[in-house]
Amino acid sequence: MSYSESPSYPSIIHHGGATGVTGSCHELRSSERAGILIDCGLFQGEERPDGRNAGGRGIEALEIDFPVEHIKALVLTHAHIDHAGRIPWLFAAGYKGPIYCSEPTALILPIMLRDAFEVGISDSRYLASEYIKELERRLIPVPYKTWRAIPTGDDTAISIRLVRAGHILGSAYLQCKVRLRSSASKRATVHVVFSGDLGAPYAPILPAPKSPYRADVLVLESTYGDRLHEGRKDRRKRLLGVIESALKDRGTVLIPAFALGRTQELLYELEGLIRAHRRRRAGAGIRWDELEIVLDSPLATEITQAYRELSSFWDAEALRRVRYGRHPLAFEQLTVVQSHADHLNTVGYLKRTGRPCVVIAASGMCTGGRIVNYLKELVGDEKTDVVFIGYQAAGTPGRAIQRYGPSGGYVEIDGKRYTIRARIHTISGYSAHADQRNLVAFVRRMRRRPSEIRLVHGEAGARASLSRKLRRLSSSIFTS
Repeated sequence: MSYSESPSYPSIIHHGGATGVTGSCHELRSSERAGILIDCGLFQGEERPDGRNAGGRGIEALEIDFPVEHIKALVLTHAHIDHAGRIPWLFAAGYKGPIYCSEPTALILPIMLRDAFEVGISDSRYLASEYIKELERRLIPVPYKTWRAIPTGDDTAISIRLVRAGHILGSAYLQCKVRLRSSASKRATVHVVFSGDLGAPYAPILPAPKSPYRADVLVLESTYGDRLHEGRKDRRKRLLGVIESALKDRGTVLIPAFALGRTQELLYELEGLIRAHRRRRAGAGIRWDELEIVLDSPLATEITQAYRELSSFWDAEALRRVRYGRHPLAFEQLTVVQSHADHLNTVGYLKRTGRPCVVIAASGMCTGGRIVNYLKELVGDEKTDVVFIGYQAAGTPGRAIQRYGPSGGYVEIDGKRYTIRARIHTISGYSAHADQRNLVAFVRRMRRRPSEIRLVHGEAGARASLSRKLRRLSSSIFTS
């Protein structure tokens, strides 16, 4: 794109997330010597920015392979690892600038990145602590809807503003105003919007995202660009039905969930179901108010506590529950498993006894974390039910279970094959991503719509499907 006398500025360069749903990393340049980075995320499954397989390449696959000397700021749309997990490699590449993010993200991000560092880089607590100290020195929390100028060091200018995106607590889409060198140009200031990850309307806890007034260029996520989600009422009914059906044989319900965002929304919904149906049978010989909900993820537990501390950012419905004396993220039926020994004991106990309960454990795509041990021991049991409520990227165990489980296939975990006898369910309505209808509405509701839309953060089919829907709203659609 170009709106200046220079044929190349402002420009957008995609360093990740342009052809897949992980590894988001985009660069906005105002000149040859100045630009900002929007997100710096990890790749998951088979995804790499150049299409190469990320698996089997070890830590080298994550190295920053673009220059950073001219980058004046890193701006984070939210704290999910696929948007922020490569920050250690960015530091190693020589980046020494600030990191801008929303106020909730500034609290949640160190929790997420400490865990990612210890799991993926080094188990040294000293090194992790030093890294987090450096991270916190760089963080600059920015209140929502507040413009902030980014010094460029030349005669161009970049200003940014974060606006609630409704994806997870602290998530934002980014508005950028880029002032070019030639003040005589007809379009001396270009408005660029990076969607980050947009949430679906009426998601638990979070206010729905509102479209910006204008965008000349829009970089738009397309994760569910080819699908429509169930409404909140329907998905709650589906969750109720899946759990009650699963517990007829008094088995275990496993829900792989991301520690940040999905877990808290799920707890919120389960508290609502228990409250509404407490005397109703949840399964054979057990009522809803007797059903144990097991949260087995130290990271999710820590983030859930952060969510409670950040309740001022909750939506009106969630705050109303609190005023009525309810505790939507810390209710009586919730059991939290902390230590690794207790985790192993819980897995063994459920395998031996088959006690009916609902287990929520990370990671959401089954690529690691404590859900892996549950799957190894229970995915071969016909009384087990696995419920997916989030996106499963290509090449992840979650995608394999989702795809091959209904036909009695197998999943490979840690180099070993496990036959899938568990029943497999997918409730798409609990996705934290906007669906096709929501994404189109985000563009349609702009008063001044973009002349250029770049679709990112989606598989090829999703990008192509969304592109067809957006043709009437923009003259130029790019799908990478």
